[in-house]
Amino acid sequence: MSKQTVLGRVTQLAKANINALLDQAEDPQKMLDQLIRDYTNNITEAETAVATTIGNLRMLEADHTEDVDAAAEWGGKALAASRKADELRASGAAGDADRFDNLAKVALGRQLQSEKEAKTAEPTIAAQTEVVAKLKSGLDSMRNKLTELKAKRDELVARAKTAQAQNTMMDAVKNIDVMDPTSDLARFEDKVRREEAKALGKQELAASSLDAQFEALDDLGTSSEIDARLAALKSR
Repeated sequence: MSKQTVLGRVTQLAKANINALLDQAEDPQKMLDQLIRDYTNNITEAETAVATTIGNLRMLEADHTEDVDAAAEWGGKALAASRKADELRASGAAGDADRFDNLAKVALGRQLQSEKEAKTAEPTIAAQTEVVAKLKSGLDSMRNKLTELKAKRDELVARAKTAQAQNTMMDAVKNIDVMDPTSDLARFEDKVRREEAKALGKQELAASSLDAQFEALDDLGTSSEIDARLAALKSR
């Protein structure tokens, strides 16, 4: 995976519009859960790629430091060889002086090569350093976006539970509305009224039956009186 691809993915994911996604979702909670999983996976993938990029940068920096140190070392060796050549030449040992001058030239050539390699690596190191900074910033944005997603998910779940509780409460209130003839309470009240009416009817019926019995007793007394008077007439 190239550094440009990683940076493009991080930038694209960090700029995701959560609110717009929520508006288009049939089940926002499930969609947010999936987004969180995707974001977590993408962050892990991006972290691996960024870590590799940082590792490569550190290797370049180490090589650059090595080249700079090598250039300084070869410069010191060239200086030492040149001074030795001057001493030998001053003492009349021209042949040995030439040999040390040649060593100084070799050291200077190595110094130039190390300096060239260090200078060549500097633009690459600068570019890589900028890329790493952008990748780190992108990862921070992704982590912030992940936190935002989790907060959105938690808020949505809480709101959904609150709405469900409110709907349940309103349904319960509706079911016990005494002004609603179709409600359970109204039907139960109607049943109680019918039972009360039935009890009143039984009481009235029982009272009617008792009155009839007393009337029968009265009739029986009258008949006995008549029979007694008839018997008295016959005995005269």
